[in-house]
Amino acid sequence: MPQQNSSAPPDVRRADSTAVHVAQWYVPGRAAGVEALDDAARQWRAAAWPAGILSAGAYLSTDGDTVLTYVQTAGPGAHRAFTAGLDGLAGAATVEYTLHHAIVLEPGAPTPASFVVAGFDVDGPGPQRRIVEAITGALERAPAGQHPGMISANFHLSTDGTRVLNYAEWTSDEAHQAFLDGATRTATLRATHETPGVRPIGFKRYHLRHGITA
Repeated sequence: MPQQNSSAPPDVRRADSTAVHVAQWYVPGRAAGVEALDDAARQWRAAAWPAGILSAGAYLSTDGDTVLTYVQTAGPGAHRAFTAGLDGLAGAATVEYTLHHAIVLEPGAPTPASFVVAGFDVDGPGPQRRIVEAITGALERAPAGQHPGMISANFHLSTDGTRVLNYAEWTSDEAHQAFLDGATRTATLRATHETPGVRPIGFKRYHLRHGITA
């Protein structure tokens, strides 16, 4: 059975995670989002956790119109076995990713309070890798003072070669909002637009509603 921890986010960079399964749903409002996330967490906690399920996280966007689940696994077939028979968001279809590259910009920072998930539609494995290299390069070249509060950026590649997802950890919503108006944000946008075969989908800022680990 899982540990019932409702406050700690997943260890995104844990070495034993070989895949991540992500679902994003639009909801008609915050109350509906909370209901969907609470129901998913209830079902996850009640389910038998097969070998290979490491963590399950449930998030609500700060504007209240989107919910997200992030499930880490350590073996093929684990996610399918875990969600078989579950309803609603708990058993929703997901996109499978692998963590490709992560940069930690504030080692020793406190537990993140804000999570920004940005997506990119891409034309295959080559553009997947190139957009990650372009954005991480822009972040690493920028002075630290230009993005205070950014703890980490964690770039995931979909296994079908069509998407890239950046799961970024921030100290606060306010820190991310300040970043949007700064020079580093401009540099990352330029890198995105100058990389062929890449189309940004946009981003959402989330708060963790439930975090459960094996």
